Amino acid sequence: MKQRLFPRPFLALTVFLLWIVITNAASLGLIVLGGLLAVAVPHLTLTFWPTPPRFTLSWRVLRFLAVFLGDIISANWRVARQVIGPAYRLSPAFVEVPLDLRDPFVVTLLASVVSLTPGTVSIDVDQRRWVLLIHALDAPDPQALIHEIKERYEQPLREIFHAQHVA
Repeated sequence: MKQRLFPRPFLALTVFLLWIVITNAASLGLIVLGGLLAVAVPHLTLTFWPTPPRFTLSWRVLRFLAVFLGDIISANWRVARQVIGPAYRLSPAFVEVPLDLRDPFVVTLLASVVSLTPGTVSIDVDQRRWVLLIHALDAPDPQALIHEIKERYEQPLREIFHAQHVA
């Protein structure tokens, strides 16, 4: 019965907590609505996500989140200085990041992480060539950016989700 009501318990909990935070739910009606959404959203997304990714909460997850949050903070500071400074110092570029990952969910998560880090935006994921196209506000050395994304984000996500990759 519990599995039928909550096919994805972690997703249901996440939806509920995000609803509470976003709405600042101080009324019983908002809390009940958040509970209804927490039950409905996992059911509505089952066809989009037939096989949930496998992962276990471990030190790797906590380390990845710490690195990611640290990168968001430092990138915000760096981007603010770049935007205020002279434009001629910027080296914007489109960069193709070859992916070792082959799991569409984990690749989408990687693209989201890249987009959430200020200064970079994911443009496209080419699943034929397994390439992530990003736009960087300042990429004087595209190879260094590729290396950074692969080491700081792709490799840890692959380990966290036990994702398939190219041998």
